[in-house]
Amino acid sequence: MRSSEFTDRRLRMARVRIGVRGVVQGVGFRPFVYRIATQNELNGYVRNLGDAGVEIVLEGQQDKIDSFLKDLESKKPPLARIYESTVVELLGQNQFEDFSIQQSSAKADGTGSVIPPDVAICDNCLRELRNPLDQRHDYFFITCTDCGPRYSIIEGLPYDREVTTMKQFSMCDQCGKEYEDPDNRRFHAQTIACPKCGPTAYLADSLGNYIQSSDPIREAGRLISRGLLVAVKGYGGFHIAASVMRDEPLERLRNLKHRKQKPFAIMARDLESVSIFAKITPNETDLLTSPMHPIVLLNKKSEYNLSSLVAPGLHNVGVMLPYTGLHHMLFDRVDDLAFTMTSANPPNQPVVSEDSEALSSLNETVDRFLFHNREIAQKCDDSVLRFHGSQPVFLRRSRGYAPAPVLLQCPSKSCVLALGGEENNTVCLFSGDKAFLSQHIGDVENLETRSFLQKAAEHLIHLTNSRVESVACDLHPRFVTTELAGLLAEKKEARLTQVQHHHAHVASLMAEHGLEEMIGICCDGYGYGSDGNAWGGEVLQCHDHLTEFERPGHLEEQPLPGGDLATRYPIRVAAGILDKANLAQEWLLKHSQDLPHGEEEVEVILKQLKTSRSVNTTSCGRVLDSVAALLEVCFERTYEGEPAMKLESLAYGGKDVLQMTPLLTDGVLNTTEMLVGIFENTHRHTKKDLAYSAHLYLARGLAEIAVSRARQEGIDMIGFTGGVACNILMTLKIKEAVESQGLRLITHNAIPPGDGGLSFGQAAVASRL
Repeated sequence: MRSSEFTDRRLRMARVRIGVRGVVQGVGFRPFVYRIATQNELNGYVRNLGDAGVEIVLEGQQDKIDSFLKDLESKKPPLARIYESTVVELLGQNQFEDFSIQQSSAKADGTGSVIPPDVAICDNCLRELRNPLDQRHDYFFITCTDCGPRYSIIEGLPYDREVTTMKQFSMCDQCGKEYEDPDNRRFHAQTIACPKCGPTAYLADSLGNYIQSSDPIREAGRLISRGLLVAVKGYGGFHIAASVMRDEPLERLRNLKHRKQKPFAIMARDLESVSIFAKITPNETDLLTSPMHPIVLLNKKSEYNLSSLVAPGLHNVGVMLPYTGLHHMLFDRVDDLAFTMTSANPPNQPVVSEDSEALSSLNETVDRFLFHNREIAQKCDDSVLRFHGSQPVFLRRSRGYAPAPVLLQCPSKSCVLALGGEENNTVCLFSGDKAFLSQHIGDVENLETRSFLQKAAEHLIHLTNSRVESVACDLHPRFVTTELAGLLAEKKEARLTQVQHHHAHVASLMAEHGLEEMIGICCDGYGYGSDGNAWGGEVLQCHDHLTEFERPGHLEEQPLPGGDLATRYPIRVAAGILDKANLAQEWLLKHSQDLPHGEEEVEVILKQLKTSRSVNTTSCGRVLDSVAALLEVCFERTYEGEPAMKLESLAYGGKDVLQMTPLLTDGVLNTTEMLVGIFENTHRHTKKDLAYSAHLYLARGLAEIAVSRARQEGIDMIGFTGGVACNILMTLKIKEAVESQGLRLITHNAIPPGDGGLSFGQAAVASRL
């Protein structure tokens, strides 16, 4: 092209329509587009669409449009994500004399966009909160286009104030001016509010009666510090806050919530406070202070000075930092390092989000309520992560992350909705090259949680403008989600796909990393096997583009005397294994007081073992439970994973004193001899070292099965997934064993390895069929 032709092209007038898909609504994207369009002297408009995308029309010189397109990608707002943009040249004469933000359109051009997650208060808003001269000084719901609630307030699309729970709050004149000012950080910020026109906070007693207070938030902080229990309404639901320096309120909280041992998450006032009671690495600091502000599991310091009732029997504690103005203000008039901030839901129920629901379910639990008068559209629990070395691992993916998509390296052939399993559940939607995971749903074992799951699924479909072609679920015939999947498939005239539990776990890891074949180690508490038995310590080979699997190895089958009772009382599992070596009776009688019905129950267990009427399982979680019981770490599981978690904490810093060589027969790892070996050495070695030895034996044995199969098949990558993959000791020891053989270990980065990632794996399998 001659220079004159190039110049002519740059200076010629052009008209284009740009379609942008991604996280582009609710993140200040239209104000950003307005600014770069006017800076580049372009006319036209920008508007939101009903599919969560954005439409831009530009008129002006071609070189200015080219500059705009560069700015669109390089200068976009911090929370925005552009997954796809299309540019179409328009014919005809120019129609616009300036650039404007137009009223949103219900038009939906496609799928793939989504409303962003809620994010923590930004530094600019926090400075304004503390500035006595600012109009939003001390305003608890201060936000801007770069921070605040999004997913938890959205009721429909396109994202405008009228379809959020902010619609009931009319902007005052000052907020209105800022909303219309292109140079203001709150230009077209749908959550804009101030003390004159926005939501208000107030205190109430346990019956919901209004309590007069000129400063209700700081008064709530003082009450918590004094030892009262206060239900605090946040973005996505209610927390119960209590002092972490006193035992009495925590004892009350445990009794009232029927949580004997389950750790409470805590909110620390700042990083300096965290460093007093917990070890904190640079990676953990970055995660704690990220816009997501999740709960991060941190190792306790030796001089840990919080109540032992916060996280009993564990070497770590779940910590988050304040993520709203309200949270920051709670600490303003107290000396406390931290408060508990535990979800205020009753056992096995979804998080509480409505005021009336909070009053009816918590009025006998808490002393005060700290309410605000903005409704919560979408329930959303806090996210939880921990680090395995430098690698963050999701234990729960929810607030701050959901429903932002995970990008798929292998696009889905169809639109798939997956409903997960029964515990720690999520919903997942595969559409094109994106996987949309819902917030944490929880255990789907009652009408309330089933309703929550169904609403979350429908909301995800609506937000992504999707038409479901396939519905996926677990293989278990009696899961609530299996029944619901059948009903949804019929309603939507979609194909139904049932996916074996551990196959789904391995497929989730493969789909996350874009792999077509892998040897996967999958360990958890329980999953319905393709042979109808209880699996849970498996080595699977997945191939044929994720859709098929073989089972080259697993842990030895062990009895579960009493079935579900054995999952609650690990002493039963230990007895079942010891019985194979004729060691159960004497040990059981010694521990009869650790069973609910004493010696009478011992006799029942022994009879069950003698008649071989027990269910058998290969579960790795149950084997770890049995070691926990044998070492007297935990005799009753009062929350999911408790015995294994406490065993991991006990093993922290231990040594391999037993140095057991894994006993393998035809791909089956013997776990009886391991437990007998621990039993016979309980008086020779410390419990810490025996716990460490047990972890090492299981890790090396499973790795040996996987490595053998990988070499046989010419595969160089092995994956580790399932709930036990949240255990740092198991993960690191499997990694050492695999890498010592010149192979690579793959673990999860963006998806929870436990059942919170099960729906993702189900969708991955169904998407390839």
